[in-house]
Amino acid sequence: MEILTQVAISLIGGLLMSRIAKKLNLPAVTAYLVAGLLLGPFVIGALHIPYIGFETLDDVESLSLFSQAALGFIAFTIGNEFRLGQIKQMGTKAIVIGILQAVITTAIVDAALVALHFIAPATITISSAITLGAIAAATAPAATLMVVRQYKADGPMTKLLLLVVAIDDAVGLVLFSASFGIAKVLESGEINLTTIILEPIIEIVLSILLGSAVGVLLFFFEKFFHSRSKRLSLSIGFVILTIGLSMMEFDVAGIHIGFSLLLVAMMCGTLFCNICDFSEELMERVDGWTAPLFVLFFVLSGAELDLEILSNPLVLLIGAIYIIARTLGKYFGAFASCAMTSCSKTIRNNLGVTLLPQAGVALGMAMTAAKLSDGHTVRNVVLFSVLVYELVGPTLTKLALMSAGEIKPEGKTSARRQNKPPKAHKIT
Repeated sequence: MEILTQVAISLIGGLLMSRIAKKLNLPAVTAYLVAGLLLGPFVIGALHIPYIGFETLDDVESLSLFSQAALGFIAFTIGNEFRLGQIKQMGTKAIVIGILQAVITTAIVDAALVALHFIAPATITISSAITLGAIAAATAPAATLMVVRQYKADGPMTKLLLLVVAIDDAVGLVLFSASFGIAKVLESGEINLTTIILEPIIEIVLSILLGSAVGVLLFFFEKFFHSRSKRLSLSIGFVILTIGLSMMEFDVAGIHIGFSLLLVAMMCGTLFCNICDFSEELMERVDGWTAPLFVLFFVLSGAELDLEILSNPLVLLIGAIYIIARTLGKYFGAFASCAMTSCSKTIRNNLGVTLLPQAGVALGMAMTAAKLSDGHTVRNVVLFSVLVYELVGPTLTKLALMSAGEIKPEGKTSARRQNKPPKAHKIT
């Protein structure tokens, strides 16, 4: 009863808040996050009203399976953007931009936080500084995709953005694994090339292979069904299977083997959309089915934000430097890489802004970084940055896409009113 009630209140609260956001010309994503913040343990949850809100962060964590499912469907949807036609058209640009902007962001954040260490050694360790630099590379695909969907953004920059966001996560994973490995070496003095180089490469390769295999199997089984509803059900079943398989972890000959949920689901979507001739129609139906799941994902993300970190001046100081350095890195990294690949001036000026949102992937990296001696600082800084970026990022993404001319200005007439047949005029 408690779980079902919390899920229902989260959905209803998020949707009601989106009506207020519409009046303020804010993206629905921001509304869902604010709704989660209000339902969380620091506002409504603190009142301890039975079944209304989340009384503790553990209550939010108990619904994490919904968040994992939503991330899987988000990655599957982004994978559908990797159609051969688009890859031939801008694949090279997307790869160059995806890699360069992530590396430049990591370098700028590393430089800023390492400089802080030398100025005030007690503030942050070098191992935590370089780990935070790698985490800075990660971009939240969920917030970006939701803004694109809500405003039906379309155009060269939108297409490039979705490809870059997808590539960004793979690059971020490599950068984090390498940086975290170096951080552990700095603390222990033991060099472990398996952790620094081999394990991240194995994770990426196996994730791509697993996702590709599931995508091919989905296409194979879809051919046995002709009903749209059965094809939809089968697709949803396979995406859920993909999410489950990506959670596997085991050790082989002392090497830790794991999978990236985002990469596995993304590759599944990519393979399926390129070999299935009815994938576009099917994806439209999947999108309709997953809409409530995405609302729930962002409400839970908002409820997870820990407001207690705002009372720690040290976290606020490091967090402010991290946010400023990461923002500069994303903007100028995207600007420089777009200039290198001869992108238009419009894309050069706006793409970096759309890469600012940060959430689940960064938080997952921060949880891994908790093993460092100063790991709690890394976690709290990332929590603070997520709080800022998730509340501000979607609006900035919307403004950047509008500046690029890929979002049409919103009208004041609702679609339902526009679609009503005109009233018959009385004949006199």
